[in-house]
Amino acid sequence: MPEQHVVLRNREIPGLARLDVYVAHGGYAQLKRAVTEMQPAEVIDLVKASGLRGRGGAGFPTGLKWSFVPRDLYPKYIVVNNDESEPGTFKDHEITLENPHQVIEGAAIAAYAVGAETVFIYCRGEFWQEMDVLRAAVAEARAAGHIGPNLHGSGYGVEVQVSPGAGAYICGEETALLSSLEGELGQPRLKPPFPAVAGLYAKPTVVNNTETLANVPAILEHGADWFKSIGTEKSPGTKICCVSGHVERPGNYEIPLGTSWDELLAMAGGVWKGRRLKAVLPAGASAPVLAAEQMPGLALDWESVAATGSILGSASFIVMDETVNMAWVAKKTIAFFKHESCGKCSPCREGTWWLKHLTARIAAGEAGPDDVALVTQVVDQMEGKCFCPLGEFAQSVPRSTIERFAADYAERSAAPAPAAAD
Repeated sequence: MPEQHVVLRNREIPGLARLDVYVAHGGYAQLKRAVTEMQPAEVIDLVKASGLRGRGGAGFPTGLKWSFVPRDLYPKYIVVNNDESEPGTFKDHEITLENPHQVIEGAAIAAYAVGAETVFIYCRGEFWQEMDVLRAAVAEARAAGHIGPNLHGSGYGVEVQVSPGAGAYICGEETALLSSLEGELGQPRLKPPFPAVAGLYAKPTVVNNTETLANVPAILEHGADWFKSIGTEKSPGTKICCVSGHVERPGNYEIPLGTSWDELLAMAGGVWKGRRLKAVLPAGASAPVLAAEQMPGLALDWESVAATGSILGSASFIVMDETVNMAWVAKKTIAFFKHESCGKCSPCREGTWWLKHLTARIAAGEAGPDDVALVTQVVDQMEGKCFCPLGEFAQSVPRSTIERFAADYAERSAAPAPAAAD
């Protein structure tokens, strides 16, 4: 199955980041149509009917999320989560640089749908070039009347602001992002209340991923049935898959959801240097690892990947060949999460500290006879007890590598190999 570009249209349309090129290929026509011909509820219903799900990781239905926003509370906000910090994820980077107007148009349509008049695009702290591109695109769109007051004589207006993030992984979590955007420490908030009711400045707020909103103009243009004709029944549309690691052609590949792993791997040129596949992290550092024998024929959609005991998440596939020791992989991922933990809750703060030191000892071949068992005890004490998903993500790679690659731990430690999972 070939790639299908809905969001990555820049691959076929050179110069799509320029306003004149974007408009020449239908850009901002759907925003005009929404504000002049459709009621806000109609827009929400159309996005609901399309089955569009969040592309940032959770896969929550987008139209349903919009429908949670109270109609009678003001002001309201749309926040674009462009804080792309997951290891192995680089899709929003390309969208922002090469197709920024599609994100702006999608966000403005979302704002009209929920009754917001301000959009904040929250960018990863290191995305200096991306912020420059977005600000230039916003200025172009405003000068041309595609954002600003009284759009197309409709009486509705929306402003867009590009905001730098804190350069912290935790700010990809929507409530930590909102705290950071307010100028506070980027730490997650207790839910409920959810952002749809009390988000930015305690007002109703929708937080959507960059890729999610970039799908919205195409859905309005072609309709819900068109979108549902791509992908699977429960996972409609396309998904940008970031493929990195031990492949011949790492990069972004936009595929219909449900495409098989074998096809995606072939697009990326297969495992490099003629080596064999050993394992895959399907959602960056946040997902339980999948062994090579789990991958053939695997459909890449939320339900199929979840059935393996892992998650699709942001579809960031880190490919590892036969030379990789999985105890080392656990060490690398937990070092990342220890560094990025905000320290708010003790299970994550203390758990990641212990896991970092234990996995480092094991990977270095210096583990004692009880260290592998102690890793399992620590992840058991973290699971289901952390304040936000970071702590849950942190324990997933150590747990899954011990379960699925026990021999790799035995190779690096004095402990006997744990029994393999059924």
